[in-house]
Amino acid sequence: MCAFLFLFEKMREWRIDRATQMMNSPAEMTDRIAEMANSPAEVTDRIVEMTDSPVKVHGQIVHARKSIYGKYKESVKFGEKPFSHSKVSTGGKQMTEKLLLIEDDTAIGRIVKDTLVQEGYLVTWATTGLEGLADFHADTFDLVLVDWMLPEMDGLTVCQNIRWDSDVPILMMSARKEEADKVEGLQGADDYIAKPFSLEELKARVASHLRRWKRYNKKEDSEDITAFVYGLAIDWQRETANLENTEIALTQKEFALLKLLAKNPSQTFTKEELYQHIWQQASVDETHTVTVHIKALREKLKDPVKTPHYIQTVWGKGYRFTGEPL
Repeated sequence: MCAFLFLFEKMREWRIDRATQMMNSPAEMTDRIAEMANSPAEVTDRIVEMTDSPVKVHGQIVHARKSIYGKYKESVKFGEKPFSHSKVSTGGKQMTEKLLLIEDDTAIGRIVKDTLVQEGYLVTWATTGLEGLADFHADTFDLVLVDWMLPEMDGLTVCQNIRWDSDVPILMMSARKEEADKVEGLQGADDYIAKPFSLEELKARVASHLRRWKRYNKKEDSEDITAFVYGLAIDWQRETANLENTEIALTQKEFALLKLLAKNPSQTFTKEELYQHIWQQASVDETHTVTVHIKALREKLKDPVKTPHYIQTVWGKGYRFTGEPL
């Protein structure tokens, strides 16, 4: 009799596990577990068993996630800030490559992060577009992996902002599999991998891009100072600007504007793009801030509005840099 009860209990647990794996949503998963469990307390216990962190259950609302990779199970932390930031070490391996991962799906993010850490990379993980862009500006990275659909700022916009500042390799990860989506994604990224993807393929792509990035950096011979007609010289390393051999007292935001425009000559930036990139915030009626800073920058550069030497207004669109390098 005891053996029969033990077997019955194991079979019931197996059914709950199988139901969990087959559910399409957290709500459906919770309902199925509730149907096969003996009590509400057992429902909570089963949810807790499937997570690796404390879980808060409120009524029938239970957040749970299952990885798209069959052999991996992941779950999210509940009752906490939904978008968390995680920096991890390389686990003792000696590796100089630093990767930025921008992925809002906690399950996928953990799997990708853990896989890359096991390969010896130093990984910074952000879960929103703006957070990832802020991390990129705060550190130096050898490769960026970015999801397409992100909170606060989508992956394409993140790629655009990164590309204005750097030629670092960008690998886009997305569930969009249509050819048109891949073509659009590659307008900003260097590579595109569709979800679900093989972790072995992901590791191979990362390693390949890093090899090319190393060769590119060895060949690159960029000057620290760029001089322009009419006396402007920009020192990129010291982040200073001189006009006719006299240093200009620029604020941090003014130099950031000058750098973005000068590094992307003849490209027109809207006020919204400038605000998002420099202030790293979503533009909500903040274009006046950009106008004020551009005006102050022009005055310090002694740049006439009607016949500009450096910053030209593109009416109805924004601004672009027209300085001629010497």
